[in-house]
Amino acid sequence: MTTPAAVSPSLLVVDDETGVREMLTMALEFVGFDVRSAATGSQALECATRYAPDLVLMDVNLPDLDGFEVCRMMRERGMAIPVMFLSARSGLDDRVRGLDLGGDDFVTKPFELKEVTARVRAILRRCDDGGRTAAKRRRFTVGDIRLDPDSHQVWAAEVPVHLTNTEFALLRYLMENPGRVLTRAQIQERVWNHQVDASGSVDTYIYYLRRKLGDQRQSPIRTVRGVGYLLCAD
Repeated sequence: MTTPAAVSPSLLVVDDETGVREMLTMALEFVGFDVRSAATGSQALECATRYAPDLVLMDVNLPDLDGFEVCRMMRERGMAIPVMFLSARSGLDDRVRGLDLGGDDFVTKPFELKEVTARVRAILRRCDDGGRTAAKRRRFTVGDIRLDPDSHQVWAAEVPVHLTNTEFALLRYLMENPGRVLTRAQIQERVWNHQVDASGSVDTYIYYLRRKLGDQRQSPIRTVRGVGYLLCAD
């Protein structure tokens, strides 16, 4: 019997300095991590929502939202992803603020790559509680909608929502791409895999989802006329 290959932990590196971002990405990929990167706070929020990484390495000084604000917003949205702050700020107040906002570690720049790697592994070990924490991090959260792929559960404003398999697959695809317009053809290919002519079914199932998730007039699923649909990330 063949043993399945281990899945590499996924990391998100957030830093507006291209050199630092690329150096960290290459160093962490070299030791076996699956790494994505972002240059701004808004990009970090989008990537964290879309990909649910196992850990975020977050620069504090970012050009739009600073790292503290990004961490605060992640926690407000129910994302329990561990955050390691990276900053040239070395004052006690900054370190305390970062940890109080839900950060898991604070590393001062300049740093040694070996130390960062060791700290990343230490945080991941602390979060490995038999899979319970990892399962929680794999949940998608957009606004007040949460989706757990493992348990096949959905909540809207903390109220459980019962979906069919097709509705669940459609919502998951929208939640994997918050703020991105998905065409009917893309949705048909992903959800129905072209097994049937689902061109009319896309609109029908969007209607079903809106009805089940709450007030259709204020639904986060928006129609882009002549193109397709998007799930608002705000």
